[in-house]
Amino acid sequence: MSSSNNESRVAVYPGSFDPVTYGHLDIIRRAAKQFDHLIVAVLNNTSKNPLFSVDERKALLSEVTRDLPNVAIDSFRDLLVRFMRSRHAQVIVRGIRSITDFEYEIQLASTNHQLDPEIETIFMMTNPKYSYLSSSIVKEIAQFRGSVKDLVPPEIERALAAKFASRP
Repeated sequence: MSSSNNESRVAVYPGSFDPVTYGHLDIIRRAAKQFDHLIVAVLNNTSKNPLFSVDERKALLSEVTRDLPNVAIDSFRDLLVRFMRSRHAQVIVRGIRSITDFEYEIQLASTNHQLDPEIETIFMMTNPKYSYLSSSIVKEIAQFRGSVKDLVPPEIERALAAKFASRP
């Protein structure tokens, strides 16, 4: 998908990805088909207490997207629109699972548009088979030693097991 002036179309898919799930990967794979370059940007959210560090999340994302040549993994701690400008990105990709997600995402998209009218937000509906899935659910199941094999890639399953093995 190239713009008329032959510039590369760059999109950013921001999120916590703590951990990345099959729902996230579904959006990443589909968005990667729509843009020349997709940056999966790990948010360093100071209001959350993440299980995995930003570097761990970036490494895990790199591992599970290694077959996607136009996908890059990065992180940010500033305003998303500033990060986007620094990467020459024009589009924010957001996954939507429910009406509740949509209401929240509309607020974010409107705010980002107010901050920078040149940046667009597109919403991608999550595959219905992942509509219930969240990183929080995955962490809770893994914490209690339940199986997450249908929820996350094997690399993430192993990382979760290792994280919780070191906890009481």
